[in-house]
Amino acid sequence: MRKIKGKLVLKDGSVFEGDLYGKRNAVGEVVFTTGMSGYQETMTDPSFCDQIVVLTYPLVGNYGCNAMYNQSEKCWYQGLIVSELCTEPSNWRSEESLPEFLERHDVPVLTGVDTRAITRIIRRHGTLAGVIVPADMPQEEIDALLAAPEEHGQVAKVTTKHIYTMGKGRHHVAVLDLGVKQHILTSLAGFDCKLTVFPALTPAEDILALNPDGIFLSNGPGDPKDLGQVVETVRELLGKKPIFGICMGHQVMALANGADTFKLPFGHRGINHPVKDLLENKVVISSQNHGYVVSEESIKGLNVEVTNVSLNDGTIEGLKYHDHPSFTVQYHPEASPGPSGHEYLFERFIKMMEEC
Repeated sequence: MRKIKGKLVLKDGSVFEGDLYGKRNAVGEVVFTTGMSGYQETMTDPSFCDQIVVLTYPLVGNYGCNAMYNQSEKCWYQGLIVSELCTEPSNWRSEESLPEFLERHDVPVLTGVDTRAITRIIRRHGTLAGVIVPADMPQEEIDALLAAPEEHGQVAKVTTKHIYTMGKGRHHVAVLDLGVKQHILTSLAGFDCKLTVFPALTPAEDILALNPDGIFLSNGPGDPKDLGQVVETVRELLGKKPIFGICMGHQVMALANGADTFKLPFGHRGINHPVKDLLENKVVISSQNHGYVVSEESIKGLNVEVTNVSLNDGTIEGLKYHDHPSFTVQYHPEASPGPSGHEYLFERFIKMMEEC
């Protein structure tokens, strides 16, 4: 990759200079994620669509990249920021270096910057828009990039364009793809399930026409309130089949039931977030990637139970609905990347389908 002097400019005026690799500018919401590994899974997670991502772990790329770790067909980042970028990985499974991977996916990366300082700014001020540009770009051009309207409609970019199936099993699950990770599908299929994966804007009647045993609402990027048509579809599905939702699916389900969502100051992104499961009375370490949560105030008066809470900030991490056989969690239980121990959530969904 071609290296030049570059910089990150945040909307609050903060500037971080370093080495820039890549052929284009990056413009987007700047977020940070705290995982010490799993960078390739993170980069190919559609939930990061259109964002500039700061990896807080200082050395990135030391074990290279391998196609087996991809969670979708491409890297969805607008740009990447790391402290130190490894150009010569050491791993018997490495097929290419991280710089080669980023160049192939046309993702600019800024290195040699203080990622801890950037993270502290985001934690103090909240998520900020930013740009990664050459160091000599005139200020008026930078200002024009920063003034660009906020991107919306990410789910339309990442969802499948065609219906497809995978797996063989006793349980037929309809998956509404809002930006699903590959390992979520693999995990579901591993519980004796056949999956039919639908584009995000598929009408409810088309999903129900297959008479599935259950419906899964996937993770995905962006603001759940942008998905009015999807919310209406989910509302039409309520009570027809058991439903399990994660992340964006969790938020869309809440909106479909009359609850509300709001944007967190800087989101939850990482593979080390503690969550308490109130039903199981245990604490689990979870993989998370979201900027929005369900408002606790908005569920008052609804026939819904909080089942999981974040031990970092007390926000809702799971809900169980009593008017229909449905439950959702805010985090990613399939552990790619991330800790294991969340299989019981998939088992809960299987049991729900078997009992209905």
